[in-house]
Amino acid sequence: MKILIIEDEVELLHNVQEFLEQESYLIESATNYDAAVEKVLSYQYDCVLLDIMLPGGNGLDILRVLKKEKKDQPVLILSAKDSVEDKVLGLEIGADDYLAKPFHLSELLARVKSIIRRHMHHGNPVISYKDVTLNPDLRQVQIGDRDITLNRKEYDILYYLMLRPNKLMEKTTIAETVWGDNIDQADNLDFIYSQIKNLKRKLKEAGAQIDIQAVYGVGYKLI
Repeated sequence: MKILIIEDEVELLHNVQEFLEQESYLIESATNYDAAVEKVLSYQYDCVLLDIMLPGGNGLDILRVLKKEKKDQPVLILSAKDSVEDKVLGLEIGADDYLAKPFHLSELLARVKSIIRRHMHHGNPVISYKDVTLNPDLRQVQIGDRDITLNRKEYDILYYLMLRPNKLMEKTTIAETVWGDNIDQADNLDFIYSQIKNLKRKLKEAGAQIDIQAVYGVGYKLI
């Protein structure tokens, strides 16, 4: 799962990033308005943590840009501005939640999980398709009643595809989601193949009723 932190306070940015990385999230960041707008319009995130006061612009204007461009990016506002007016305006524009600074990292994590669950899982704590079940909070995968062990990339690929069964997903989009935004600058994306090959093998060995189909030159589809 990939999170974008839009925050100009360097110490806070680093603290939040380090904490969320320990929780196995992939973190991207932007420290000013222009960089943030470029990120949210170019890439997709499971959750955006958005500061209101930014060098070069206002975080609420980023929400307006997302709304204008019809980009469905889940957003949690993080701001020292704790007035009712700011909260209401942010939520009206399109934010999903509002957390005032200073905050406890444990509460931040709970809010992030709640937002992702509402957006990606339709409120369900687990994701199921055929006989495979993922518990994102525990990063646990079960086939039937058996646990299977996946490495971080294998799990993230399966999670991404489980949310989109029977949909052909481009290789570049999978790479950006699992490896990070700048992966689109790589010479090639052959490294995805080895991870999916191992994932397919583990699913087959566990007797899963799902498989990952490669569409040559395009991407992959969960079937």
